[in-house]
Amino acid sequence: MTDWLEHLIIGPIVLPLLAAAGMLLIDERRRIVKGVVSLTTMAAILAMTLVLIHESATGAPDGGDVARVYQLGDWAAPYGIVLVADRLSTLMLALTSVLGLCALTFSLARWDRAGPRFHALFLLLVMGVNGALLTGDLFNLFVFFEIMLAASYGLVLHGSGETRIRTGLGYIAVNLTASLLFLIGVALIYGLTGTLNMADLAARVPDIAPEDRGLFHVGAAVLAVAFLTKSAAWPLGFWLAPTYSAASAPAAAMLAILSKVGVYVILRLSALVFSPEAGASAGFGLEVLLAAGLASLLFGLCGMLAARDLARASAFAVMVSSGTLLAIIGGGGAASLGAALYYLVGSTLACAALFLVAEILERGRDPGGDANKAVFDDEYRDPFEDTERNEPGLVIPAAVAALGGATIFCGLMIAGLPPLAGFIGKVGMMAPLVAADSAAGWTIVGLLAVSSLAAVISLTRLGVGAIWTRDETAPPLVVGAAEFVGLAGLLGGCILLSIFAEPVLTYASRTAVWLGEPSAYIGAVLTGEGK
Repeated sequence: MTDWLEHLIIGPIVLPLLAAAGMLLIDERRRIVKGVVSLTTMAAILAMTLVLIHESATGAPDGGDVARVYQLGDWAAPYGIVLVADRLSTLMLALTSVLGLCALTFSLARWDRAGPRFHALFLLLVMGVNGALLTGDLFNLFVFFEIMLAASYGLVLHGSGETRIRTGLGYIAVNLTASLLFLIGVALIYGLTGTLNMADLAARVPDIAPEDRGLFHVGAAVLAVAFLTKSAAWPLGFWLAPTYSAASAPAAAMLAILSKVGVYVILRLSALVFSPEAGASAGFGLEVLLAAGLASLLFGLCGMLAARDLARASAFAVMVSSGTLLAIIGGGGAASLGAALYYLVGSTLACAALFLVAEILERGRDPGGDANKAVFDDEYRDPFEDTERNEPGLVIPAAVAALGGATIFCGLMIAGLPPLAGFIGKVGMMAPLVAADSAAGWTIVGLLAVSSLAAVISLTRLGVGAIWTRDETAPPLVVGAAEFVGLAGLLGGCILLSIFAEPVLTYASRTAVWLGEPSAYIGAVLTGEGK
């Protein structure tokens, strides 16, 4: 790999950080400049990610998989800070980049004007997510998590409003508690093993003394509680539905990736630290992950059926998606994991798109009075009063038809019905579980089927209600150009995922195989051969 490619790994972290810092120097009223800089930054991150995802899949001398390792300050692991780009991390980077670019585009119609520092907060969130996906040690994982969460606090509260502030404060309290548990777990693990580098930790786990292994498992369990909270696993995910449904639409769409970052960390540590090569710690906690995943699935589908609006149903769909992934990690086996990673991408894009559709359909209905209405300082013009943003746009009946089609499309994706990617992912997960003929497998299959039925019932009912029961005094539905482009980008991603299902599913399946061979990752990080 050439010199410039060797440094490309740090690009998705440094670029949004520099752009966010630059945003603070630009006057808030120069929103066009800020919008152009933010869009350019996100497009550049996406381009970097595509190069990295190609390199991780074909960069080995034999054209196979490789973990690209970047040593900051040229300090070797486990003493130095390392960033690692492999199949899993680059897949998640690509998902974050696409989601961020589309949500940012949607926000330019009006939400970036609902309060100060939107672009800086958005880019810091992207920076934190990318850092959490690329870091190779637990301490820097904590640092990037806190950057990501601090930015998400601002985005959740962005636009003000009583409901948004109330749920946002609860969201902050829950995540601060989870962060405290994160630190406690990390301290216990470091005290016993003397390392926080994930590859080095995986190499040392088999040699932990029997009398210390119990305390190590306690530390791992405390850490798992923190990540399960961030993954919105039941009963720790009570904060997700009220927070996401109250947040502004582009913020909620971007927040859809946050719970998946928690799932990513659980998958990464489970595959590395508690792999079959971990001795007495092999497979630790998988039964708990299975139970938490099944409970989250059940709670999420019940929440979807009970939801009274599309935004809340979308939030519960995010929980169903996280629960599905946790259940597969805990009891699905390697054969279902590849399809689960494919499903992760499709479900995240579909849930994010549904948040955007819900915001447009609920415009003018104002079911909560003014409690959730954005509040603006005098120096900002109220985007809700801005009619210029709707030119050019779609007007009734074109807007109704387009939004109705988008609602149906998102419903098919989330429910997992043919011919879209959600169906392919769910069938790919179910087939190995049915073949295994185990109680856990049949339970997962049954709940996946019921969740599909629940999604069809809930989203059909709410979609029809949002489109056809509007108040006659409500303003006509109008989709701004930026909103249309952002929403079309997410829906287009789902379509491409369906059209190119075979190569993407092959990539995801190979990623599952890569995760099942942790020695390659460990060797690349500790020897520096992944450079």
